[in-house]
Amino acid sequence: MKILQSSIFRAICAIIIGILLIKYPDKTITGITICIGILFILPGVFSVATYLSARKNARPEQLLDANGKIISGGNPSLPIAGLGSIILGLFLTLMPNTFVSLLMYLLGAIIILGAINQFIMLVNMKKISDISWAFYLAPSIILLTGLFVLIYPIESASLPLIIIGCCCIVYGVSECVNAYKDYKLRKENISL
Repeated sequence: MKILQSSIFRAICAIIIGILLIKYPDKTITGITICIGILFILPGVFSVATYLSARKNARPEQLLDANGKIISGGNPSLPIAGLGSIILGLFLTLMPNTFVSLLMYLLGAIIILGAINQFIMLVNMKKISDISWAFYLAPSIILLTGLFVLIYPIESASLPLIIIGCCCIVYGVSECVNAYKDYKLRKENISL
């Protein structure tokens, strides 16, 4: 019975997550971006706190090696990576939609450049030999995708989450069916 309960619990969780991903993909992208921002802030704050603590307890005397380089002691170095982590984390946390839009614009531009590169390659190949029009299909689709991403950046970011949401629902339903079938088979084998 525990197997059935854990399988049903997993299935229900997957279905709920799938429904939320399909119904609220934009909010999910925003939530994920905020979580990533917090994950950047935490180590940054830790490194700055460690720096401030080390600076407060720093010993003025320095230990030098034979070449005159400082081995230990003195003031600790400023945690530039930690400060950068805090700044990036604040940007992600406080302006998640702006970050997602900027990222999607960048990805859209890269996709369009890739399509243009493929068109140029096909034009150069056509100078050497005849090529089928079918070769132009892939770069055309890539170009249209890049334009879609530039025109609708948030929707483009949400699309993969909708697909993942559909997969979660399918997983949840199949998990329920498999759990029921497993339970039924085990029950039949116990009674034999």
